[in-house]
Amino acid sequence: MKISYILGVCALSATVMFGASSLMQKAKQNGLKPIPNSEFELLKIIDDPKDPITEAKVRLGKQLYFDPRLSKSGLISCNTCHNLGLGGVDGVPVAIGNQWTPNPHHLNSPTVYNSVFFSAQFWDGRSPHLADQAKGPTLAAPEMAATPKFIEKVVNSIPAYVKEFKYAYGDNVKINFDKITSTIAIFEKTLVTPSRYDDYLNGDENALSKAEKEGLKTFIDKGCASCHNGIALGGTMQPFQVAGKYKFANVGDFKGDKNGMVKTPTLRNITETAPYYHNGMVWSLKDAIKMMGSIQLGIKISDKDAEKIKTFFKALKGRKPDISYPQLPESTDKTPRPKD
Repeated sequence: MKISYILGVCALSATVMFGASSLMQKAKQNGLKPIPNSEFELLKIIDDPKDPITEAKVRLGKQLYFDPRLSKSGLISCNTCHNLGLGGVDGVPVAIGNQWTPNPHHLNSPTVYNSVFFSAQFWDGRSPHLADQAKGPTLAAPEMAATPKFIEKVVNSIPAYVKEFKYAYGDNVKINFDKITSTIAIFEKTLVTPSRYDDYLNGDENALSKAEKEGLKTFIDKGCASCHNGIALGGTMQPFQVAGKYKFANVGDFKGDKNGMVKTPTLRNITETAPYYHNGMVWSLKDAIKMMGSIQLGIKISDKDAEKIKTFFKALKGRKPDISYPQLPESTDKTPRPKD
């Protein structure tokens, strides 16, 4: 199955070395994995044979992702907090939703880019996958504040949407809340951003500069890869404040899941996703790196080493899919009106 939407961001640099360097091997031995450089291998990871990715579903999911009419106010879309032009985040410390309501737990919006590689969704990991995660913000009072019935009425009242659902899923499709949110998730699955870091781990010795390689080595040697590993460089549930106290721990009441575990944020595109930490209290990437050393690893990371790691992080800025704002189908007299 050819999904040109994905293929466009998975092209490798033409210069590939056949021999893996000792640093490449060290990275892989420490659990670091690249985004595959072939569409076939990537689809094996992100696709669901029971509901396969198709271009029709991706196109429809993209429209729904950008459509603010799925919110109670008619003003908030998925893209409001997960802005695809801003690294998949909103660029503010705490997420703002319906009626300008800040998240009651003072939680920061995590990036949607590469979220398909996360083993858990939300800061407390309560959703196992994107299709389940997509339901939460649409219904949450401080976010989009809608109801399943409202969202179903909006979509079913628009003939163009009904036509697109039938084209994507067949004439007998039932356009309900689950189908709507799972379609959004299919679009989100395609938001992968391979970077020069991936090119390097896939065999291109020249993809990283000498300074970036030194930063990668420092990143591994300091122990950062113990939590930030896998394809996502994060996305798993880990204990927080293992070795020290987070100085902004009392901003908001978030304490993790029932076991005190917190989802490790991805480091991909990290230079674009400030502010940092679950409550968005740290704006400086260098400061965030140093703080993680004391909080999680029980070590002091010097300014020099933090700068090296930050240099490596710049290589994690990925090639984004070409996203143009979609033209959304027009409402009808049957479309529910926005509510205060």
